Amino acid sequence: MTGLRYVYAVCRPFGTPLQAQLTGVGGDPPRLLPHHDLVAVVSHVPEADFAEEPLRAHLEDLDWLTAVARAHQGVIDALTTVTTPLPLRLGTVFRDDSGVRTMIEAREESFRRTLDRLEGRVEWGVKVYVESGPEERAPAPPAPRPASGRDYLRQRRTASRAQDDLWRRAENFATRLHETLSECAEDSRIHAPQNPALSGASGRNVLNAAYLVPRTQSEEFVERVDRTKDGEPGIRVELTGPWAAYSFAGEETSGEEER
Repeated sequence: MTGLRYVYAVCRPFGTPLQAQLTGVGGDPPRLLPHHDLVAVVSHVPEADFAEEPLRAHLEDLDWLTAVARAHQGVIDALTTVTTPLPLRLGTVFRDDSGVRTMIEAREESFRRTLDRLEGRVEWGVKVYVESGPEERAPAPPAPRPASGRDYLRQRRTASRAQDDLWRRAENFATRLHETLSECAEDSRIHAPQNPALSGASGRNVLNAAYLVPRTQSEEFVERVDRTKDGEPGIRVELTGPWAAYSFAGEETSGEEER
């Protein structure tokens, strides 16, 4: 099959076959491209979509980008069940197999070091949200109509103090939770809070963290997170994973496009 080479990840050779029905970006099944003691996971993609100019245009198309991201993540998820992949950046494309091997050759030592560090480990994501106000947690009876301007200002001050108290509790809760989870993780990353307009999640994100955890200790990590849920009114904890260790892969995985 002709076309450009889309690269999902680099990993060590593994013996367990990927799912037979697995398809990658553009519907083409991923295949393994070995080079020395490393393997690139690649598939063919059409030049009409992934050459430099059309790809740049597609990156402005949210629907197209979402479909590519889902297919990309599907391959990474499948790899995570059978090996420890080093994910490459979305849209890493090369002209042919030779270009992929040249990329591996240039970064071989870096890839090996990172794969050694991530071997047998997965990433868990933990987010803490605080609801914007009592009205988002449960319907509240309407406040009595203020009898005067002074009453109105008093109601506003009371509502403001309640919101400030909720934020303080949420920040303290998130700090304690991060410290607790870091104790049973080998590494952690705190990312910028997610924009609710983009994530679609309700409430305000006050902690957006990733934790690198050995697979053998994942059950303990999940139990620690579960014990914190519903512990604070108005504060919500969300756990995602296990994922490939995106947050701990390092800059060397960003990939260069060759054409």
